[in-house]
Amino acid sequence: MNNDSLKLFFGRWALRILLLIYTMITLYPLIWNIMNSFRTNFEILMDRSALPTHFAWENYQRAWEAANMGAYLGNSVFVVLLSLSILLILVIPCAHALSRFKFFGHRAIEVVFIVCLFITSIYILIPLYVLLHNLNMLDNLWALSLIYAISGVPFSTFLLAGYMRTISNTYVEAARIDGANNLMIMLRIVVPLAKPGIITVCMLNAMGFWNELFLAMVILRNPALHTLPVGVANLFEVQQRMTDWGALYAALIVVLVPTVIIYIIGQKYLIGSFNMGGVKE
Repeated sequence: MNNDSLKLFFGRWALRILLLIYTMITLYPLIWNIMNSFRTNFEILMDRSALPTHFAWENYQRAWEAANMGAYLGNSVFVVLLSLSILLILVIPCAHALSRFKFFGHRAIEVVFIVCLFITSIYILIPLYVLLHNLNMLDNLWALSLIYAISGVPFSTFLLAGYMRTISNTYVEAARIDGANNLMIMLRIVVPLAKPGIITVCMLNAMGFWNELFLAMVILRNPALHTLPVGVANLFEVQQRMTDWGALYAALIVVLVPTVIIYIIGQKYLIGSFNMGGVKE
């Protein structure tokens, strides 16, 4: 081997070792959490790093019953699906318009969206709470879903518009020659070709909506309407006084599993439709 080959060889292995170390550091908390979710409270208090002597499935049963996680899971699924539906209805036409048309105020609207990226719902939590209180919309899953969807519009529009700009005008021009109007072009041409971008938007926002805690905790005061993160937070307050750590770790895994499933499914479709936006020769 010459010097260049040796440098390339050692550089690749150094990168692999660094990525392996980073992966181990990232996965350790997850593995530790899964391991403790199957251990008894006595085992956790004695040695939190040891392997479980047997699988304590009763931890998941206690977590499910103590935190009413079945109802909270249903609330979270409802909020995420409704939020994503509203978000896509708002974002797809807006991203299509910004990526395909040039009109007066086009750049100003893009700047507004960029500025809104830095304004999160936490910054306007107090006026938002007062507004919902005056509108009698507290303890309302529909209101929470609407807030989630609107909070995701700036980033999602910015991301999806950037992807739609990569779609060739060949398809749009061919559809226009065939007599398609702007709505038909968006629904039948742009949306199918932008599927990878739409999936990415859904993945990122679904994980954010699923794990959101502060807005749900403030807006939803009725325990029957709590989402899963709020239920786990309440469980933490209860279980740390009862020292039922096994149930708490089990609850954390229950919250984590849907996020992992969303990522795996989204990743599959994202890779499978990666080339949909290209022009076929």
